[in-house]
Amino acid sequence: MAWRKEDSLRHPAGLTWRWVLVVFVGAMLAIWLSFTPDGIFGKADAIGYAVCHRIDLRSFHIGERQFPLCARCTGQYLGALTGLVFQAVVSRRRAGPPPRRVIVGLVLLAGLYGLDGVNSYLHLPPFVASFPNLQLLYEPNNVLRVMTGTGMGLVVSAALYPAFVSTVFRTYYPMPALASFKQLLAVLVCAAMVSCLTLLQINWVLIPLALISAGVVLLMLVMIFTIMILMIFRKENSYQTLGQAIYPILAALFIAILQITIMDIGRYLLTGTWGEIPFR
Repeated sequence: MAWRKEDSLRHPAGLTWRWVLVVFVGAMLAIWLSFTPDGIFGKADAIGYAVCHRIDLRSFHIGERQFPLCARCTGQYLGALTGLVFQAVVSRRRAGPPPRRVIVGLVLLAGLYGLDGVNSYLHLPPFVASFPNLQLLYEPNNVLRVMTGTGMGLVVSAALYPAFVSTVFRTYYPMPALASFKQLLAVLVCAAMVSCLTLLQINWVLIPLALISAGVVLLMLVMIFTIMILMIFRKENSYQTLGQAIYPILAALFIAILQITIMDIGRYLLTGTWGEIPFR
């Protein structure tokens, strides 16, 4: 009888490592949940804590409650999510690189992000104290931070979505996922509208935005690690549907949680607090 790939999936050895993977993911998640702050916002804070400085003055607030991510990172991850959803709906499994005019627009968005980021960094107290007479470009604010962060989120999504589709799926199309400057403008408007919701200061709007922005951090890490796992084990283009890739995705989730845990522990040991990095 000829050997078939489906037979290996039913073999006990094949099932064993899958159960081991599930147990490892559950154990890693339990460890992370056990030492991070209580409550759903506490867990969101712990995710943001791994990737963001979380400076209070540079963050949005729900009443007295600080967002899990600073204003720039909030815009960045909300923008990335908007870009991913837009491409998934409009482009589906198109995974080609964008045309030149779209690349120029993305470079401009990345440049604005870098410019505002550097200007904001130069306004940190240690730098101002060291160079009191330095003339800076302009006074930074959270509106500029969230907007430039949104633009950078779109840049990241424009690279991540095609890479994920072209690595995971057996069938995809080489046409650009962002096919025109008009599409770039459309997704930019959508992302800007989502990020602008943070400026309304309405609690029932801010609460889901805060939690979603933290969740996107985990989502993007899982997508990146899924790509890496499939490339390392030479399993690219092995799946017809996303559900068939559940085990590589679970392995990526394990690595993502592990990375967040290590970064959380390292930062806590250095600072002794779940709060902002003390730039003083």
